[in-house]
Amino acid sequence: MTTTVAEIDAWLQAAEGEHLEFKEAKQNFHFEKLLKYCAALANEGGGAMVLGVTDNLPRQVVGTQAFEAPERTKAGLIERLHLRVAVDVVAHPLGRVLVFRVPSRALGSPVDVDGAYWMRAGEDLVTMTQDQLRRILDEAAPDFSAAVCSAAKIADLDARAIAEFRRRWRERSKIASLAQNSDEQLLRDAELLVDGGVTYAALVLLGSHQALGRHLANAELIFEYRSTGVAGPANQREEFREGFLLFYDRLWELVNLRNDRQHYQDGLFMREIATFNEGAVREALLNAVAHRDYRNGGSVFVRQFPRRIEIVSPGGFPEGITAENCLDKQRPRNRRIADALARCGLVERAGQGVDRIFESCLREGKELPDFTHTDAWQVALTLHGQVGDARFVRFLERVGAEQQFSFDTHELLVLDRVHRELPVPEALRPVLRKFLDLGVVESVGRGRGTRYFLSRRFHAAIGERAQYTRRKGLDHEASKELLYRHLRDHSDGCPFRELEQVLPGQSRGQIKVLLNDLRAEGRAHLRGVRRWARWFPDRGLESPLI
Repeated sequence: MTTTVAEIDAWLQAAEGEHLEFKEAKQNFHFEKLLKYCAALANEGGGAMVLGVTDNLPRQVVGTQAFEAPERTKAGLIERLHLRVAVDVVAHPLGRVLVFRVPSRALGSPVDVDGAYWMRAGEDLVTMTQDQLRRILDEAAPDFSAAVCSAAKIADLDARAIAEFRRRWRERSKIASLAQNSDEQLLRDAELLVDGGVTYAALVLLGSHQALGRHLANAELIFEYRSTGVAGPANQREEFREGFLLFYDRLWELVNLRNDRQHYQDGLFMREIATFNEGAVREALLNAVAHRDYRNGGSVFVRQFPRRIEIVSPGGFPEGITAENCLDKQRPRNRRIADALARCGLVERAGQGVDRIFESCLREGKELPDFTHTDAWQVALTLHGQVGDARFVRFLERVGAEQQFSFDTHELLVLDRVHRELPVPEALRPVLRKFLDLGVVESVGRGRGTRYFLSRRFHAAIGERAQYTRRKGLDHEASKELLYRHLRDHSDGCPFRELEQVLPGQSRGQIKVLLNDLRAEGRAHLRGVRRWARWFPDRGLESPLI
């Protein structure tokens, strides 16, 4: 792909981030420095190194005389980096621009320059941190759980765990022959035994206490109940170092011992919501065991408090997975474990099941799953049990019944953000438009100043019709009248930044909508442009201040 003048002009307004790097380089630019920047771009997923453009906004084309023989420079980059770097010479009207297009590194293969791995930190180049380098190298690492533990024997697997695996797999698959197969045949078919060897997945799911102590002692889960957040001994503590299928149900029993019900009124009926949703807790436990890093010596910790559960598992998110994208991206760290759990019906696929956790929180009016304390060394998930807004729960139930459909995770996220008056991400805008068409969500304003809120039906369902009227009309009118009163009291003209101070809770876009409404009503007009622009009042039809 050849870089065009139009593309250069578009980049002038773009943020310098992971995939673009600008350098003025009017006279020259050192090849070794170019080499390191290209390596850093490759390590960060690929991008473009642009010479002849200033790197500070507002960006300008200044032209460059660097690398008068760009093809020779390209050959040098390819030889040193072993990457197919492309170079474009762009004859921009304001000067010559050089664009080096750098592809992404290969999976699990960081790019080095003379043994050093480079990454960018703001305007500078720095050597890659050890945790970042480890995460890249881990990308191509084989599935640990599929590897054979050479010292383990089939006798190290607990007969009770094998029987439980057989029962669950047979119920899930409806394959009658599973009941007659020998234990060894069953485990071979499930790929938990490979060439007669016991895999680490088999130890994690089916191993005896003694076997795990000998071969994989860190495959341990520790449960604690604490009545307060004060440091000190837990009120209850149980340690599990045996096959996961032996204690999976016991874990939920421990949580459910102190799982009180929260009640809310729905018309004439009293309804209840459990503090801890069984499906969400079980999914979180499955994730902690199936996706943790077993090369890390730590244990999985499950800490229950009266209104929250904290689940901490060793190893950060797999490469490419973050708290922000974990709903849409899946990358099992231990696929052999995940596949075995799918066979026996504990998970539907070799994925993460995070959508189920989010859905249960949203449907029950609770806070979203919290990954705040996750880092490169651990995934820390907090599930909050307090029901925050039972009215929203009633709204979801009624809309679902009226429209005769079940909400998916992204639809629930959109309704939750609208309910909490938070902006809806661009990726979820199609869902927002769907709810506008259905009349579930309504809006006020235009363009960037548009505000969204739940419909009249929501406010009627919770007995707050007056609040709907205020949100639909009076907020808009009252804000408009405040702006008009300020303009009228300062007839010498008001700059936009002054009007922002009149309505500090409104965005720039919302204030622009209000001013445009005043102008359309003949009550305000604008004089001047840019920094000299001022708004003035017109003596049109006045409305009383609301």
